[in-house]
Amino acid sequence: MAMMPEQRRSSTPQIRIALDAMGGDNGPSVVLAGAARVAAKRPDVTFLLFGDSALVEPLLRSHAALAKVATVHHSDVAIKMDDKPSQALRTGRRVSSMWMAVEAVKRGDADVAVSAGNTGALMAMSKVCLRTMPQIDRPAIAALWPTLRGRSIVLDVGATIGADAQHLVDMAIMGAAMASIVLGVPTPSLGLLNVGIEEIKGLEEVKAAGRLLRDAALPHLDYRGFVEGDDLGRGTVDVVVTEGFTGNIALKTAEGTAKQIAQYLRDAMGASLLSKLGYVLARKAFDAMREKMDPRRVNGGVFLGLDGLVIKSHGGTDGLGFAGAIEMGYEMAHHDLLSKIRESLTLAQEIRTPGVSPAAESS
Repeated sequence: MAMMPEQRRSSTPQIRIALDAMGGDNGPSVVLAGAARVAAKRPDVTFLLFGDSALVEPLLRSHAALAKVATVHHSDVAIKMDDKPSQALRTGRRVSSMWMAVEAVKRGDADVAVSAGNTGALMAMSKVCLRTMPQIDRPAIAALWPTLRGRSIVLDVGATIGADAQHLVDMAIMGAAMASIVLGVPTPSLGLLNVGIEEIKGLEEVKAAGRLLRDAALPHLDYRGFVEGDDLGRGTVDVVVTEGFTGNIALKTAEGTAKQIAQYLRDAMGASLLSKLGYVLARKAFDAMREKMDPRRVNGGVFLGLDGLVIKSHGGTDGLGFAGAIEMGYEMAHHDLLSKIRESLTLAQEIRTPGVSPAAESS
């Protein structure tokens, strides 16, 4: 049974967000906690909750404000976190909470879908249901990256393995469009992740993509050349482009390093009475550092290149983290990311030759 949202008196267009309520390690409890946080902050948001109504509706009643702006759509099929993408498509196509959330975007009932579920399954379902944009061969996952300068965008962090020059160029164009929204930079700076900054270093496809971006001098992005791994944390550029294998390893390494440092600090602060006193005296500084290193603050990967908006949340996050993923989806929908990407692809048409590898052309 659906709970209908209370009508609001507002001239602001509503942003309709579809949520896979069964996704993630903790399912509806975390999804609804995150949605409740956003509902309290955003008066122009409504939610479509897809999941087992026997589990979702009792939780929804405990979030009175959210219940006024949410509808529950029943699905008794949930994609498991360890399901293979092919298996998820066979068992969950059209009937699972994940598919139904994505399909709501395709039908035009929602502006964006958000799920904390199985990444591979979500990407597979999104590609089958929404398809890619006409100009794009393969989608990418773009993530926010905390840096010394603030935040950067890194892509691809795991959608596809390997990339030719054209795919790297496409990711650069899409990442710059996203950065203009998230970072508020009209002409984002961009670099290609490489083993060195010299133009003679790296794989041929990376070097070919660099030549294309440098020679084109696109008006909507500021290509700065190659960047190295240590530039990720420095925030040397606004957008870092790499292929999914390297990007995913970099992401997991950064997350693991953050946890390692946090554990070192906890051990050091509890090692002696003097260190405990030092922690008390410097508590505000440690709290500020902890907040900057908190992965929940930058939760949410955007599936770029699809003909619709889909956001992937970390599966093990809590309500605060899931709210961050919803906020990411809100920003992408509110600022019409898809239109910006289409416009950017049109402007870059002179360096896009579908079906032909730029590396092959330059050889």
